[in-house]
Parts: sequence; structure tokens; C-alpha cells
Amino acid sequence: MMGPAHSLSGAAAWLGIGAAAAAAGHSMPWPVLLVGALICAGAALAPDLDHKSATISRAFGPLSRGLCEIVDKLSYAVYRSTRKPGDPRRSGGHRTLTHTWVWAVLIGAGASVLAVVGGRWAVLALLFVHMVLAIEGLLWRAARGSSSDVLVWLLAATSAWIMAGVLDKPGNGSDWLFTAPGQEYLWLGLPIVLGALVHDIGDALTVSGCPILWPIPIGRRRWYPIGPPRMMRFRAGSWVELKVLMPVFMLLGGVGGAAALNFI
Repeated sequence: MMGPAHSLSGAAAWLGIGAAAAAAGHSMPWPVLLVGALICAGAALAPDLDHKSATISRAFGPLSRGLCEIVDKLSYAVYRSTRKPGDPRRSGGHRTLTHTWVWAVLIGAGASVLAVVGGRWAVLALLFVHMVLAIEGLLWRAARGSSSDVLVWLLAATSAWIMAGVLDKPGNGSDWLFTAPGQEYLWLGLPIVLGALVHDIGDALTVSGCPILWPIPIGRRRWYPIGPPRMMRFRAGSWVELKVLMPVFMLLGGVGGAAALNFI
């Protein structure tokens, strides 16, 4: 799928988690619901860091472009070293390592550790990165052509600063789910894991499929492209994605948010 659909699906997924939590009698504080949805929307773009034309690869200028090249080479090296006889030869690392459950868990766990160990500045950095991606994904029409625009970065930095301040207030969620001393913001890794997995599931719906289950072998392949039957798949950017899936994601997100806030 394309960036906007990925971001919408990420936000909808976190709002759905919020609705499930409310139904179970453990409602999220509204700042956690909002911040988590935005982080998840941004994280749902992150697996495409292995592709030079992706939104995330252009979002931070030379820094993200350089990181994209490193991730692409790393992904390709892992693919070559772990492929089985049934896996095809390829020339790049797109839709390999960063599109697996292993990567999602590692990135989420790393973010949680960074938030706990690095303190406020690490939290602000995590929020800033994902706010930039969320803006690029959810407001793609307004941000089109300005992936490195300083205005996007300023909006993301301002949003990150305000949201961190709101979360820090008692009862607003800095210690949501993990309440032991020193575990503030440990939960930040959860929307990051969810966003990456939602991205992978979205890509699995396209014609190429997605090797989400790596390194679990399936038959003669370790990088088996999981997906529905061929007749149910679509091309990225097709009318199915734009005219059907994106409106459905927006509807599900709205319903999930309303349920999470106990409006319905």
C-alpha cells in the first residue's frame, strides 16, 4: 500500500485497541489514545525505510536518505544469507527484513528501552520522528512536495513538546500500563510495534505479498510472501486502496475513537 493508506490503517488500529481497552473496563487516558494513534500512524510508514522513494526515506532529508541506503544494504545482506532454495534471487532489500514481525518487535522494544533509559529528551525525539511521519502520512496533500520542509519539522517538534507535557501531568498516561517507578513511557514501543505490523499486513494484501513470518520457513522458502488468494489482492495505489480501503480505515478509526472515549 501507499503511505497515506498505511498511516490511516495505523491510526485506526490504535484507536481500535483503545476501543477494546474501554470495552474491557480499562479505558486509555485520552492523551494516550491520541498520542498512540499518531505514533502508530507514523510507525506504519517506518518499514519502508528500505526503499529510497518511500515517504520515510525523504522525510528527514540527507539523514533519512543515508539511513535508507544502510537499511537497504542490511536487509539485502540478511536476505542473501538466510534465503532457502525456493526463495528467488533479488537485487535489493525492499520488503524483506523491515517487513517482518522480528523487525517490528525489535524496533518497538528498542524504542521502549530508549524512552526509559534516555528520559525526556529521548521521549521527545521519538515523538518528533513519529509526528513528522504522521503529518506526512495523514496530511499527505498538504505536505506533498515538502518532505524536508522545515515547517513540517517545526509542527512536529511543537506537537511533540506539547504532547509530552500533557502526558507528564498526573493521570494523563506517562505511566499508562506500566506503573512501576522508572517505567514511564515504556508503553511507547507498543504503537510502534503495532504500526509496523499493520504496515506488513497492508502490504500482504497487495500483489507482491509480504514475508511477515520470517524466519519461519514455509516449504522451500524462508521469505514466503504471505497474502490472501491472488484474486483478492490489488496493486499499491489502485482504486481499491484509494476508494475502498482508505474510507474504511477512516470510518473504523472514527468508530474506534468514539468507543474508546465512551461516546458510543
